[in-house]
Amino acid sequence: MAPSVAPALPEHRAWMGLALEAAARTRASADVPIGAVVVGPDGGMLGTGWNQREELGDPTAHAEVQAIRAASARLGAWRLEGCTLVVTLEPCAMCAGASVLARIPRVVFGAWDEKAGASGSVFDVLRERRLNHWTEVFAGVREEECAALLKEFFATQRSGSDSR
Repeated sequence: MAPSVAPALPEHRAWMGLALEAAARTRASADVPIGAVVVGPDGGMLGTGWNQREELGDPTAHAEVQAIRAASARLGAWRLEGCTLVVTLEPCAMCAGASVLARIPRVVFGAWDEKAGASGSVFDVLRERRLNHWTEVFAGVREEECAALLKEFFATQRSGSDSR
């Protein structure tokens, strides 16, 4: 399916719980339930984000971008060296690129995105050797929970019902 990834660490499961909580914040909108957090070198949460493309009418308002913006604002710096980005779905090309540009050394994600993933499935922006920064990838953390959230959302969308 994808290139080999580093084995998940125990703290990744807890951090993914925070990203899942962030994803739940999309229930009030028509946004795809994806959540992300940026965790600092000390393990403290620096930024949280969830998809807000529909809510804000902004095509760049992906969960990862929102979390990176919040962490950068909190630190007062664009370089997020030593941080970890945790997201419920494999980052797309834009989000993988944003994490590279922010110098984030680790990305942890839950479900693979076989259609638009850019962190090992369709593309591998995070480990592209021609770029100036490379990222360690931890994939499949709480994968079933992350995938179930998305499957439920899209099933509801297809049925035309709204259980939110």
